[in-house]
Amino acid sequence: MGDDSEWMKLPIDQKCEHKVWKARLNGYEEALKLFKRIEDEKSPEWGKYLGLLKKFVTDSNAVAQLKGLEAALAYIENAHVAGKTSGEVVSGVVSKVFNQPKARAKELGSDICLMYMEIERAEVVQDELIKGLDNKNPKIVVTCIETLRKALSEFGSKIITLKPVVKVLPKQFESREKAVRDEAKLLAVEIYKWIRDALRPPLQGINSVQLKELEEEWVKLPTAAPKQSRFLRSQQALKAKFEQQQAAGGDEADGDKDDEPAPQVDPYELLEAVEILSKLPKDFYDKIEAKKWQERKEALEAVETLAKNPKLENGDFGDLVRALRKVIGKDANVMLVTLAAKCVAGLAAGLRKKFGTYAGHVVPTILEKFKEKKPQVVQALQEAIDAIFLTTTLQNISEDVLGVMDNKNPSIKQQASLFLARSFRHCTQATLPKSMLKAFCPAFLKQVNDSAPEVRDAAYEALGTAMKVVGEKAVNPFLADLDKLKLDKIKESADKVELPGKKGGGVGAEKKAPAAKAAPPAVAPARSSGPPKKAPAAKLGGPPKKGKPASAPSAKGKKCPETKEFVETELSIEVCEERSAAVLPASCMQLLDSANWKERLASMEEFQKAVEQMDKSEMPCQALVRMLAKKPGWKETNFQVMQMKLHIVGLIAQKGSFSKTSAFVVLDGLVDKIGDVKCGGKAKEGLTATAEACSLPWTAEQVVSMVFAQKNPKNQAETLNWLANAMKEFGFAGINVKGFINNVKTALGATNPAVRTAAITLLGVMYLYMGAPLRMFFEDEKPALLKQIDDEFEKMQGQSPPTAFRGARKGGAEEDGEEADEQEEDGGGAPDVMDLLPRTDISDKITQDIVDKVGDKNWKIRKEGLDEVAAVISEAKFIQPSIGELPMALKGRLNDSNKILVQQTLTILQQIAVAMGPALKQHVKNLGMPIITVLGDGKTNVRAAAMTTLQAWVEQTGMKDWLEGEDLSEELKRENPFLRQEVLGWLAEKLPAMRTVPSDLMLCVPYLYSCLEDRNGDVRKKAQDALPIFMMHLGYEKMLKATGKLKPSSKEPVSALLEKARAVMPAKLAPPPGKAGAAKSVSGGAPATLYVGVSFILAVTCSFVSCSDNVSVLSCKPPHFSPLSHCQGVLGKKAPVTKATAKDEEDRSGVIFILVPNGKEQRIKEEKGLKVLKWNFNTPRDEYVDQLKTQMSTCFARWLQDELFHASDFQRQVKAIGVMGERMEDELEGTVSCLDLILKWFTLRFFETNSTVLMKVLEYLKLLFPTLSRENYHLNEYEASSFIPYLILKVGESKDVVRKDVRAILTMLCKVYPASKVFPFLMDGTKSKNSKQRAECLEELGCLIENYGMNVCQPTPAKSMKEIAVHIGDRDNSVRNAALNTVLAVYNVCGDQVYKLIGNLSEKEMSMLEERVKRSAKKTPAAAPPPARQAAERERPQREHPSNPNATFMRKPAQQPQEDSKLNTRAQNAVREHSHPSIPKEFQLDLDMIENDHTRVSELPDLVQHKLDELLEPIMMPEPKIRSVSPHFDDLHNSTASTINFVISQVASGDINTSIQALAQIDEVLRQEDKAEAMSGHIDQFLIATFMQLRLIYNTHMADDRLDKKDIFKLYSCIIGNMLSVSIGSVSKEASMGVLKDLMHGLITLMLDARVEDIEDGQQLIRSVNLLVVRVLEKSDQTNILSALLVLLQDSLTTSSGSPMFSELVMKCLWRMIRFLPETINSINLDRILLDVHNFMKVFPKEKLKQLKSDVPHRTLKTLLHTLCKLTGAKILDHMSMIENKNDSELEAHLRRVVKHSGNFSGMKSDRGTEKGQDDRMSKAKVSDILSEIFKKIGSKENTKEGLTELYEYKQKYSDADLEPFLRNTSQFFQSYVERGLRVIESEREGKGRIQPSSTDSGSVPLNGEEMKPAVYYERLKILRQRQGLENNSRGDSGPMRPITSLLSKPSVASSTDMLQSKLSQLKESRESHFQQEQSHSHSPTRCSSPSANLDDLKKRLERIKSNRQ
Repeated sequence: MGDDSEWMKLPIDQKCEHKVWKARLNGYEEALKLFKRIEDEKSPEWGKYLGLLKKFVTDSNAVAQLKGLEAALAYIENAHVAGKTSGEVVSGVVSKVFNQPKARAKELGSDICLMYMEIERAEVVQDELIKGLDNKNPKIVVTCIETLRKALSEFGSKIITLKPVVKVLPKQFESREKAVRDEAKLLAVEIYKWIRDALRPPLQGINSVQLKELEEEWVKLPTAAPKQSRFLRSQQALKAKFEQQQAAGGDEADGDKDDEPAPQVDPYELLEAVEILSKLPKDFYDKIEAKKWQERKEALEAVETLAKNPKLENGDFGDLVRALRKVIGKDANVMLVTLAAKCVAGLAAGLRKKFGTYAGHVVPTILEKFKEKKPQVVQALQEAIDAIFLTTTLQNISEDVLGVMDNKNPSIKQQASLFLARSFRHCTQATLPKSMLKAFCPAFLKQVNDSAPEVRDAAYEALGTAMKVVGEKAVNPFLADLDKLKLDKIKESADKVELPGKKGGGVGAEKKAPAAKAAPPAVAPARSSGPPKKAPAAKLGGPPKKGKPASAPSAKGKKCPETKEFVETELSIEVCEERSAAVLPASCMQLLDSANWKERLASMEEFQKAVEQMDKSEMPCQALVRMLAKKPGWKETNFQVMQMKLHIVGLIAQKGSFSKTSAFVVLDGLVDKIGDVKCGGKAKEGLTATAEACSLPWTAEQVVSMVFAQKNPKNQAETLNWLANAMKEFGFAGINVKGFINNVKTALGATNPAVRTAAITLLGVMYLYMGAPLRMFFEDEKPALLKQIDDEFEKMQGQSPPTAFRGARKGGAEEDGEEADEQEEDGGGAPDVMDLLPRTDISDKITQDIVDKVGDKNWKIRKEGLDEVAAVISEAKFIQPSIGELPMALKGRLNDSNKILVQQTLTILQQIAVAMGPALKQHVKNLGMPIITVLGDGKTNVRAAAMTTLQAWVEQTGMKDWLEGEDLSEELKRENPFLRQEVLGWLAEKLPAMRTVPSDLMLCVPYLYSCLEDRNGDVRKKAQDALPIFMMHLGYEKMLKATGKLKPSSKEPVSALLEKARAVMPAKLAPPPGKAGAAKSVSGGAPATLYVGVSFILAVTCSFVSCSDNVSVLSCKPPHFSPLSHCQGVLGKKAPVTKATAKDEEDRSGVIFILVPNGKEQRIKEEKGLKVLKWNFNTPRDEYVDQLKTQMSTCFARWLQDELFHASDFQRQVKAIGVMGERMEDELEGTVSCLDLILKWFTLRFFETNSTVLMKVLEYLKLLFPTLSRENYHLNEYEASSFIPYLILKVGESKDVVRKDVRAILTMLCKVYPASKVFPFLMDGTKSKNSKQRAECLEELGCLIENYGMNVCQPTPAKSMKEIAVHIGDRDNSVRNAALNTVLAVYNVCGDQVYKLIGNLSEKEMSMLEERVKRSAKKTPAAAPPPARQAAERERPQREHPSNPNATFMRKPAQQPQEDSKLNTRAQNAVREHSHPSIPKEFQLDLDMIENDHTRVSELPDLVQHKLDELLEPIMMPEPKIRSVSPHFDDLHNSTASTINFVISQVASGDINTSIQALAQIDEVLRQEDKAEAMSGHIDQFLIATFMQLRLIYNTHMADDRLDKKDIFKLYSCIIGNMLSVSIGSVSKEASMGVLKDLMHGLITLMLDARVEDIEDGQQLIRSVNLLVVRVLEKSDQTNILSALLVLLQDSLTTSSGSPMFSELVMKCLWRMIRFLPETINSINLDRILLDVHNFMKVFPKEKLKQLKSDVPHRTLKTLLHTLCKLTGAKILDHMSMIENKNDSELEAHLRRVVKHSGNFSGMKSDRGTEKGQDDRMSKAKVSDILSEIFKKIGSKENTKEGLTELYEYKQKYSDADLEPFLRNTSQFFQSYVERGLRVIESEREGKGRIQPSSTDSGSVPLNGEEMKPAVYYERLKILRQRQGLENNSRGDSGPMRPITSLLSKPSVASSTDMLQSKLSQLKESRESHFQQEQSHSHSPTRCSSPSANLDDLKKRLERIKSNRQ
């Protein structure tokens, strides 16, 4: 393309990257025009040039480059996407433009950089320019510095981050190029304009000449702060304002927030941190302990040098600080103390907030060291403690300072006060709250009166500084007792104080408005908006007056205002008489002490009249009460005179200025008469008046101490009663609980019951205000007394304290308002109540010995140390924050390698949190943050423990301290996925509840962004969840700006996530409107803070205002009012109210529910997506109410919503519910669409105390649920979970009518919501503290089980029943009865199975349950289930059954014992003798109905006839004959055998202890030779149970961390011991092949289990198993064990997932068997062995066997066959009779080859005797075939009779035939069946006792005088059910035969699991027999006749049914 004409045709973008420079130049020119022409900044055209922009600025041709720069500048200015190119373009500009000689190019490059900054890419540009400063080309460096200077000049220090610039600036002054140095100088001057003196420290290291030049330039600069002149795109509004000001030519908006200069830069922030810990001398810690002071000095000097660095890098300074503290505290050399103090000051200054962790350790030591008098030491200590103060907060060190304020040494007191004075200067009104002043002022007041003048002066200075900081108004209340002289000194000190202010700020600003600047934003504006005083609490007593509503002193235990308390000195009696005479009549004075009572009475009447007429200012109160106390005074004997006296005392206290001095005169008399029957009332009135005058707290303390100094129980009781009532009237404000709690304890221990009752009543009232912490004072009381206290507390639960109406002074509202502010700052919890608890100082108990133990190298000693720490804390209960060296010691254990110790440490930290309370805050940094580190642990249980501990700490400290500083961001910085997801989840949970957060939260944002891109999906999810929460507090703009520091690849996805988060960002909690911010109330007896939403407060206020004016308040609608106008209405007492208009009435005639399509579904979706609050709370907060209002506003009629949420008139709510009920049928569809909202609104009403509304709600619900049921509507999970838990709360209501209604509603509820889902809610309700609720929930659970069966028990019947059974031991009688009734209901459903379900109970509880069961058995007649119950059972959905694996357990035949027990009961009761057996209701058959209703019977399906035929047929077997022939067998079967079967069944139990006990019993039998035979016939059962237990251990127990491995080891030991015992005896031969196979599988698996090695003595266990395997191989039937091993080998090779070690061990066992074949060959059935080998070779032919990885299996098989051939010779070929198609068998060919090649055949050497034996063996093989066929028939369902007949005939023909080999491996059950069958055939053929099929009574006729037992019929029925496939075991009787029959028919061999179902059936039968025997011993012999008669009756009925059917 050399020709111009060719590239001229190309598009612009192609020209721009053409290789010809002219083409590019042309392209740039056209692009420039195009860029200026495009108006839409988001046009797609911009995207074409996105990748070309770098080429524009880096063009190699200078001319083209110039034009390219112009085009690039236009692009950046106009394109929306230009920001994406900032990094590469600026980099190109720096490297390829700034080095150009043309000034125009540099200018354009600089403009491009500035333009990028304008479009919000300042961070990227700045980074590239700073990188350019490292370029070797000085031209580039100069231009970069120049560009930075321009940027700073135009954009200001808010946009340009100065820290990185200042960091590289000193290096530029060292440049060899003068141009660079000059430009650096200009940049330094520009920086100085913006940050002033903060620039000096970083430049101290440059050349002194350069520094001097800079100083000269700096002096010339104007003092006015520079202003930003160029603005970002996001600052366009600011830009317009700036231009407007420029046009006006003034700076009117100087004070405007946006135009303020950037906040002053801290020089510290511009410095680089220096790491000093690694630079410490290696022998520092040795030297610091050295005996020579010179060595110690060297060590300290090294530290001092390092500590002089102005900024230090964070690290673990704990050891260093401890070493320095030791020097300060204990070193005798004052020079070293001074040096150590300087080191501490340097560390504190260099680390700043990071040093706060160690502040608590050093401050007490420094304060104690102030006893030194040398000025240089004191000065160094002052500097150190001042530096430390700046690293922590006043609150954190307040305890330490207060601890030395009353020290004996005046120097310490003086320096402590001076330190506080200096510290106060750094405080503001926010950081020096009243709570701090409350703590410090009493200490200062003591020092003001100190004898040492220097102490007094220091105290004046401290108080003066505090007054200067927070104002006189805040401090004066604490100075009420000071005289004027001292007060003047304090004010004089305050005037001298100069607070540190900002340089450049005026003095006026400091003096006049410090609060406006210093206080947090939440406080300052609050003072100018909203009502000026405290808002009404949640419940107000009346309308507000003049904007000052009645205070709620009960809200928090703050002291009553006593600012104007009247104080007077004690007067002499003469002065009193003189003053009294001046105001009282002379006659009155004369008759006061008259001997005549009438005269005294007349005197009192005159006294009263005079007092009533006196003016307050004239009344000499003290003089008057002293006259009343004059002889006879309070010893007055006439009750009328005494009454009058007491009444006058009350009048004086009410009307006059009644001081505490006057009160002391009368209190003694009032207390003395309070218990008097006639005068007690007046005495109480007098006390109340005194309390009003002198405050209740003071009066209560005096009265209680006086009355308990007496011994009059009547007075004590009445005083406590008065105090309880007074608390309700005055509130709990300022009550000193500690002051009289001991007296209350004394009262509780009084012998007089009235005193105890009064004390408990008083505690109940106190509980209203204090809540649960009150109980902590009485935990050591006796259980009986504690129960009474708990009962009283329970009565008070849910009640709110009444509004106080006494004791409020004029200044009260004002004081309360200020207190409210203070509480708001403190977090508003209940710290004051916690402060009342007596706390122990445990610092002396945390000895050095304990600390050393906790840090020991040996983990056992560390554990001992931790145990001792836990014991100390447990003993102390409540502790002070000073805990000595413990924090550092525990911190070390949190990263212990032993995780058990980590968990123990976390538990201790939880203890500390509860014990220390709110004072825990000071340990957050040094001990709390390491807890967060543990959240990164790899083990789930450790992380869970850490999170629990963290939550416990936060509960005490609040969140603020955790978010301050860099600690939290440092934790997030760790790239640990566990830690990150836990911390982010925790923050997402806690941050939404905070109104404000510290600015340090911003430090976490970069790490939050990195979490958004974490490799771990859980971390990313948690980060995304936390993103909207962070944004809620920090704002979208700030967070978006923070993305500027991300890599370009990260920025896009993070920005997109920010946009998404912005859409779902929750609303921030509104800041409290001034002092009306937080209406505090105590709900539920526990102190709590309820943040009341603005709209709700205003609505309440509006309601009260309008109600007071008796005007309708229809216009006060919370969702629709304007908050501003509403506020004004409240303030001006002119609420905008109107009367209801006709239009409103018309509106009410419309629909009340608005149908919103998919409205409910949308609400469900929003709640699931956490876009709204989930409806889950303990008490409803205002956020929930507001949310419900918002949701209802779209689908409820407006008037209806207004009525439902009416704030004051509950009748409106009642009417609204009535309207909803009336229109339910008409608007059913609307009701259903809004059902979730209706139910939520009802839940809010459940938390109110208005019974009228509650009854109306319940009435509506009783209409609603039947209606929904008729419409077939079912509640969804969302509706149910937001309603049912709160409905269940009301089931514990004290009113019977409410409880009754709620129970009825719960019954209806089950028709619209599955009972199985209601069940878990009721289970949760049983955990309530309310005993009525527990009892009612338990009763309801019993009803559910009765009506719906055990399927309702969720998650499982066993788990549910265990939880229910716990309540049998409840302390409340009604709960116990309810629990017993519920268990009884279960018993009625599933019988004795209930005992297994409920688990272990104490002996007492079990006896209660058994007694209840017995009583119910006597009372309850055996009746058929009610029709409703049957219907419920029939209608119950079948799908509920599979959901619960235990749901069908009641179908099991374990019911038999229960059945028999009920038969026994009836046998003893003559009246019920002929009644039907009381079978559980699920299994009852109503025979009367079937007999009478022929139609119904005829409609039964054919299957019934088949079942009946089968049922009656087996009854013909004459089992009684067997009994008569073999009574011994019968006894054995029913006693020993059944007992053994029962015990064996327990071996496989899931409970380890049950299994161990069963194994111990079996072992006892096996060890006794005379009893071991009893196990014969049970070996298979025992071995099956054993390997089932082995499998259970392997799969379940070993994997369960909760189980103790020692218990598992014990169980293993018992199993192995038992099996060794089995292997010793002869019974070991009885084990069948299938069982042996599974047993060997279990044992080999156990040997290979690696987890066993982890158990202590695990190796010993494996050796024991090895020995057992050898015993099994030796002692078992050799045929069976060899066959089992072959099958096991085949299975192991077939399974690909099997372990190769498993196969290897099986083959080792085979080799051992092969080795002993010469001794055992004669006892082996070779036919079976060869059949097994044949089957093996069919699965693994020779070729396939060779393909295996190992050739060992092939060699093992060859060795076995070769050994057999060697031992038997050619005869081996005769033993293949059991193999079908043996000609096709690979085995035969192999054997023939082996025999042929063998040189010596044993057959050739045989004699005739041997040949005869061979013939015998051949005949035996044929016999075996015949008998196998016969037994196969017996085992089949169809041919069992034929098989029994053939067997009988075979036995007749061959009488000596041995059936033992064929019966040996079958179950006892099958053997009995065969034997009975043969006897039946024998009986039939001999004609003895023939039984006809149609006989109806033969079954009941006993043979040989013996009665037939029910178990016989049950056993037969069992067989028939198995045959018909009605049992779980459909295999019938073929199960036990399977090991024999399957060998003949199938190549694969069945294992013992094939027999499992049959075995389990036997175990069940054995249990039944066991229970029958037990019951037979405990009941009367009359049981023998009753069951027989009943069974006879049953047979007759069944026969009649069959005849009807035919």
